[in-house]
Amino acid sequence: MLSKPPEGPLAKIKGRHWLAIWLVSLLAALWAVIARQTASLNAARALTELRAERAGLEGRRDELERRIRTAGSRAVLLPRAQRLGLRLPADTEIILLPGTAPATPPPKPRQR
Repeated sequence: MLSKPPEGPLAKIKGRHWLAIWLVSLLAALWAVIARQTASLNAARALTELRAERAGLEGRRDELERRIRTAGSRAVLLPRAQRLGLRLPADTEIILLPGTAPATPPPKPRQR
């Protein structure tokens, strides 16, 4: 009995064609790995740049906060106020105002 040769589209592919198919598959996989590595290197580079920019911005913010604290200090404001003809109030001239009432009334106690 003779066996029947395999039929179908894959049956007609010879050994050298299989080699070419595997080679193309290998190259496609390697290309995907290289593309992923390149993308991750670009992302790492961008992240490093953003971290450096953030550090610079945080330094700038700290400097501005320091300048605000200095400008709002009594040592700076008192001479400016005196140049404008203002003076410090006496202790008897200071009035403490009570805080505002809450917007919602307090809850009523439950009746039993």
